[in-house]
Amino acid sequence: MTTTVGIRSKDGVVLAADKRASKGFFVGSKVVQKLFALDDATAVAIAGQMSDAEYLVNLAKAERRLLTLRRGYPLSVRESAKLISNIVYNGMKSYSPFYVELVVAGVDKEGAHVYTSDMSGAVTSEDFMSSGSGSPIAYGVLEQGYRKDIALEDAGKLAEAAVRAAMERDPGSGNGVDVLVVPNGRWHGEAN
Repeated sequence: MTTTVGIRSKDGVVLAADKRASKGFFVGSKVVQKLFALDDATAVAIAGQMSDAEYLVNLAKAERRLLTLRRGYPLSVRESAKLISNIVYNGMKSYSPFYVELVVAGVDKEGAHVYTSDMSGAVTSEDFMSSGSGSPIAYGVLEQGYRKDIALEDAGKLAEAAVRAAMERDPGSGNGVDVLVVPNGRWHGEAN
């Protein structure tokens, strides 16, 4: 149970998440980190089982480093989202699923991107996304406040407002909001 949000703006991407880790009605922690940088240009927000999510993020970081070293330039945001979804899909097919939903966001030579990958390995892309138990509430705020030409600073405020709205009504979300901003121009790589 959680609320995560990803927003694409004309200037980059924003991820936001609450800080509560809960199991049912028990609050296990009030200071959980749910936003992780994969590198300078790509980050991920996690919803779901924390142990699965942390393992998946660490595995994705290692695989991305290996692929970057082999080919000489970093993965695009879409390639990163697809890599994570392939790992998740392989887990599901081997009857060892990852109980997570991830929002992968970042910038590359084509601009800003926001993708989500669910526990089946499906990848979708939108201008804004939310995951977790508070996502229906967050989507209401996002639908009302999002514009195609939104500035990065305004996207950060909108992402925080969406998570805060979810925290008001969703018992699985709470204890503050973390926001991670990735501005355009952070991707340093060229395809050969």
